[in-house]
This record gives sequence, structure tokens and C-alpha cells, in this order.
Amino acid sequence: MADREAKTALFDGVAAVAKAMGSGRRSEIVDVLSQGERSVDELAVAISQSVANTSHHLQVLSRTGLVASRRDGTRMYYRLSSERVSEFWSALCDVAGRHVAGFGDLVEGYLGNRGDIATITRDELVGMLDDSEIVLLDVRPQAEFASGHIPSALPIDPDHLAEQLADVPKDASVVAYCRGPYCAFAIEAVHALQAEGIEAKRLEGGFPDWRRDGLPVESGSPGPA
Repeated sequence: MADREAKTALFDGVAAVAKAMGSGRRSEIVDVLSQGERSVDELAVAISQSVANTSHHLQVLSRTGLVASRRDGTRMYYRLSSERVSEFWSALCDVAGRHVAGFGDLVEGYLGNRGDIATITRDELVGMLDDSEIVLLDVRPQAEFASGHIPSALPIDPDHLAEQLADVPKDASVVAYCRGPYCAFAIEAVHALQAEGIEAKRLEGGFPDWRRDGLPVESGSPGPA
């Protein structure tokens, strides 16, 4: 018969992953790293924490094996240790949405009313990528766009949304996407475009879902105009 102490240690080892994710800030870090590698400084800005606090959270995630790091000169860069960590984060969000009482109110409190926003599936978008009349917008910070994006997508900096969206043609048919289902960037872009009378939809999920489905991805920043 298997040893009780050994079984306890085994399940405690599994629970260590849940314990590492038992902080909203560490969950935010995993969400950002699902987009690609980031420096400690970039992560601190993304989760609105000090560099010291961000480093502490990264050490917790690192000890559990959820993130890996590399040094470039004096800067430390972090990434998810595998795509399975991104899948785990996606599954965790799905479970919360399906089973946690009141979670829908939390989502609406952050993202607002989304009833007027039409969505498009990944399969539908795949069939439209060759359509020159579709304007595809990647509404994420520049570093995330450079790490990977959907082919033909145009980068829209969330911090300069209004001025960059002003260049979208009034007769365009727009699809916007960002980090994932709980990312506000694409929703804000769609609302802004709708206010200008432009037809706009939001891609279901976000870029990590697209990548995990094995759909086409490009990397690098756009060249000069």
C-alpha cells in the first residue's frame, strides 16, 4: 500500500502551484507573460506595482517553476516556463467564469457593459484574413505586439488610443483584439470606433488563444511608414 506521507507530499507539491497563483498580482503577471517575455521594469508598470514588489512575486512564481528568467546586462527578463502555464491560466479564468458566484459582476465592474459589442470567432477571422477590406487592430502595448501578433494586424497603443484610431477609415470593417477575455483594451477601441459610426467587432478570447490554436503568428515591430 502506498505511503500516506509520500502521498501527502505529492499533493502538497501539486497545491504549491495553486498557492503560487494565490495572488491577484501574480495572476496579472502570468496574464502579461502569456503575451511574451518582459523585463521586471515592464512588468512592474503593467501591474502597477513597485519593482521590488514585482520582483518578489516573480521569485514566488520562479520557485514553483511557472516562470523562467534570463539576464541581459543589468536587466532581468521573465517568460512563462512553457505554453502549458498559459493554458493553465486560461483554464483558471474559465473555471472562475463558470463556477465562482458573483464573478460575472466582477467582470462587468471592470469591463463595463459589453452588450453592444459584436464578437467574431477565431475560425471566422481566419477566413477573413485575406480580405483587404478588413482592418485588424492589435490593441496591446508595443512590446507585446513585437513579441507576436496576428498577420496583417496594425498596432494600436492603448495609451494613445484616440489619436491612432483617428486614422481608421470611416467605411472600414474593423476587428480588434487584445490580451484575452478580461482585457479592456479591445473593448475600449470598439466603443470608440462605434461612437464614430465605424463597424467594429471584438475577437473572442485574445492573442494567446489564437497562438495556442496553432493559427498564424508574426513577430517584430512594423517598419517605418
